[in-house]
Amino acid sequence: MFGRKKSGSAEDAADAAGEAEQFDGVAGVGGSAADDSEAASGSRRVNLPPAPRPDGPWDVSEVSKPDEGRVDLGGIFVPGVDGMELRVEVAGDAIVAATIVLRDSAVQLQAFAAPKKEGIWGEVREEIASGITQQGGIIDEVEGPLGWELRAQVPVQLPDGTGGIQLVRFVGVDGPRWFLRGVISGQGAVQPQAAGLLEQIFRDTVVVRGDGPMAPRDPIVLKLPDDAQMVAEGVQQEEQEGSRFSGGMGSLQRGPEITEVR
Repeated sequence: MFGRKKSGSAEDAADAAGEAEQFDGVAGVGGSAADDSEAASGSRRVNLPPAPRPDGPWDVSEVSKPDEGRVDLGGIFVPGVDGMELRVEVAGDAIVAATIVLRDSAVQLQAFAAPKKEGIWGEVREEIASGITQQGGIIDEVEGPLGWELRAQVPVQLPDGTGGIQLVRFVGVDGPRWFLRGVISGQGAVQPQAAGLLEQIFRDTVVVRGDGPMAPRDPIVLKLPDDAQMVAEGVQQEEQEGSRFSGGMGSLQRGPEITEVR
């Protein structure tokens, strides 16, 4: 269903997908430059044209019925999956990200404008890696099921005040004048069998860049579906009969605010 369950595992996974709050110059599209060794290792993949996307994610021009089986969030169409919860996350008054929670795993989706003939994922990976290593984290750059990705061990403070490590996967795909970033957390960040459905959601997402002028790296703003209602954190809402989210899917919930996205 859409909305947060009261289980601790789902909450932990959703919070992990919101790592962008802690290092959105890092997990977001922006941040500090990579050091010399990182730049040297990744320079071959920076500023290249977008690679082919035979399995998605899709541009809206490539899909005849983007709303078929997907939730319309304006800037992206997100596949609907039985049992999933959906949170939206805001910067100021604008909705800029969506987080899908499935049991004890989650994926945060965020789309950005990009140059017409140049991909930015290689450059963004370097910036993410630099920011996390500066925080004392560990980064591995690997070629995974969704292409090149970062697998990060991010230092976090645990509820009891002690230090811990959060495992997160950063995935990304360059499209025509857009870039889609995913942050996979929870069991999906450590167990391949738990990540499969989240990876498929990422692949089957449709991005709506729009024709208007946008600066590269500007977030593509999202919206709530027409029959959805914003619910504050921790507030339960009764499922509405007759909603197009029927069949086990209920309300949307507002997640933690993002104070910086660039």
